[in-house]
Order: sequence, then C-alpha cells, then structure tokens
Amino acid sequence: MRYLRIIIMLSVITGCCKKPEIKQINRIDGSTITIAELEANIKSLIDSANVTGFTVTIFNQDTVAYQKAFGYSNFAKKDSLKINQVFYGASLSKSVFGYIVAQIANEGLIDLDKPLHEYLDTPIPDMQFDRVWRGFHNLKNDERYKDITARMCLSHTTGFPNWRWVSRTGVFQPEVEEIEIYFDPGTEYSYSGEGIRLLQIVIEKILGKGLEQLAQERVFDPLDMDMTSYVWQQRFESNYCYGHTTEEKVIDKDTEDEAGAAGSMETTPVDYSKFLSKIIELSSHNSDVTNLMFAPNIRINSKTQFGPESLESTNANDSIDLSYGLGWGILKSPYGQGYFKEGHGEGFQHYSIIFPEKHLGILLMSNSDNAESIFKEVLELGIGDTYTPWYWEDYIPYNMK
Repeated sequence: MRYLRIIIMLSVITGCCKKPEIKQINRIDGSTITIAELEANIKSLIDSANVTGFTVTIFNQDTVAYQKAFGYSNFAKKDSLKINQVFYGASLSKSVFGYIVAQIANEGLIDLDKPLHEYLDTPIPDMQFDRVWRGFHNLKNDERYKDITARMCLSHTTGFPNWRWVSRTGVFQPEVEEIEIYFDPGTEYSYSGEGIRLLQIVIEKILGKGLEQLAQERVFDPLDMDMTSYVWQQRFESNYCYGHTTEEKVIDKDTEDEAGAAGSMETTPVDYSKFLSKIIELSSHNSDVTNLMFAPNIRINSKTQFGPESLESTNANDSIDLSYGLGWGILKSPYGQGYFKEGHGEGFQHYSIIFPEKHLGILLMSNSDNAESIFKEVLELGIGDTYTPWYWEDYIPYNMK
C-alpha cells in the first residue's frame, strides 16, 4: 500500500512538472493562430515553393513557444532536417558581432565615434595581409578612410561596397582586388561586409583577442550555445545540414577555419534561439547594451538593399522609419520597435525579427535558395508581422515572380 502511495505521488509530481503543450501562438496584434493551422500553411508553402528544408522558431513572452523543422537536411538522401543541426549562419554573424561591440562600447573599451585609424599603430592603408584582396593600400589616395568609425561600420555607412569583388549593383567582378569608398563615410546606407571586417581587425587589436575567443567568452559560453562558432569545429562533423540550390541540388559543405564577423558563423536554430531570447529579454528590460545597439544611426531610403535599385531612393518605407543600428535593422510598428537581421549565403537563407515591447519574435532558418520566397507569408502567419520591408529585402513571394 505504501509503495502504491509513492507511485501515485510520483505520478502527481511528474504531471505537475510537465510543460503544458502549446496549442496556439500569440501574434503581435493580439490575435492568435493554432499550431495546426500554422503547420498546415507552412507545409503548403514549402511544397509550393520547393523549399528543401525550413525551420521556424516563434518567441512568446521572451522564450521559445514553438520550434520545428520541416523538409530535408540532404535532399539527395531524403534525410529529415532537425532543429539541432548546424547551419551556415551567413550574416547572422553580424548581429552577434554587433552585440559584442555594444558590450565593449558600454564598458568604455571602444568609442563608437572615434575614427578607427586612431586605435592603430599602422595606418589602415599600410596594414599587411596574407592576401592582396584583403588589403586597404589603395586608400592612401583617399583620406576619407580617416573618418570611418565603429558606428559607421556596424551601421553600413562606411562608403565601402559589400565586397570589393561585387559591384554596388550586384555584378560579380572577381578580378577586382582594390577597395574604394563610394561616398563620404556616415552620409548614406550601403550594406558592407568590408566595413564589418575592418572593425573586426581593430577590435581584435584593441583587446588583444581574436573574434572567436571574444564570442565564446561573451556570448556562446554564457548562453550555452555549444554548437555555435565562427570557425568550423570537429564536433559539427556528424551534425550539419547541406545547402541546396533553387533546383534542390545539394551544395558541397564549405568549412571556415578563420573567424569572420561578417559571415563565418555556424549555428543551429536551437542555439541561435538562445541568443535571440537573451536579446529580447535585455531589450524588454531596457538594457544599456541593447539601448546602444538599437539606437537608430541612419535612416534608409533606398528602394532595395542590394542590386541596381539600391541606388534609387523611395519613400515606400517612411511609414516604418526604416533605419539601422549596430549590426541590426530597425523598423517602427504600431506595436513598438522591431529589430531584424537576415542571413543569405549560397544554399542558406535566414531571417529574424524581434518586437521586445511585445516580448515576441520569430526566427526563420533554411538550407534552401528558395526559402526567401515564402518569408513574407510565414512572417504574417507566425506573428502577424506585416512590417518587415519584404520588397526592400527582395523577399518576393514565389507566386509573384
């Protein structure tokens, strides 16, 4: 009889501690959507747009309320995609770097508005690199480089192109090794991995530590992101997903042995969700670091972020006050500010946006070059986000192409 009472007691305790199953998601406008409806619609979109693999994470009350993977990690083998598999994070790398630099600035270790060259013993054009295309030597003839600050690098206002081997209109030009400044630093928005790379170099020199060490100490270890790194790790070998082309062809895995703040990070939906949860929590509690990170530094009036239309102006995004902070995009909604970051690399397409005042957000991570064609619909379905500037991001729905 005593043993029966113990068994009953354990059953009651287990039942009390079991996390209740989430049956619906709260959206930004106060509406809800059931898990069944959400998943049915996502599956339909994935099938219609030929998205090989897709993961959706939704945050309610600062924490993960829903997380699921759909499709394949390797289409050729029909291996199912999992939420704990390693993805190439692409430019999600920049949002983590923005957080690291905001911490460093908040601690007084760097002045965001002090010209970067003042932190260096060697002039930027004279810095030595192992490969010619990494250097800044031709800037000797353009002293505007002396105006570039950390804030400009993270806000994409340095005047640099995204990468020197890609023209401002998106034309690949592999023969180009020299970098140039297209406009006076600080005056315009133009997305630039080159600017992020320059800031990484300066930060590493100031602190005497490499980016990977800084990231592990300040972000990955504290948040238990043990499957995230700016360089490839041996432990990733048995647990990663492949990227896929628009025709769903498998792309060979490319690994990185050098940390790059602009785009070398490998992560999982589970791990990156831990990072976003932390950022939502900090921002909703008015943290000094996120206040610094999410302060608008430049208004954006370009038609698109990349391509020929990035050189044209529009007022289409005036209603959301489209802007940029430290490594994150910023928009205004009737429900508070939204902070977003995308990632785009060969075979991998990602997007995240958080609304800290509503304590919610969404993370989309995919190993398919078709994924961005369903982002608009999934954002609206999942959290009622109709504010992301989908045309500016080139998230053209598959049925509108």
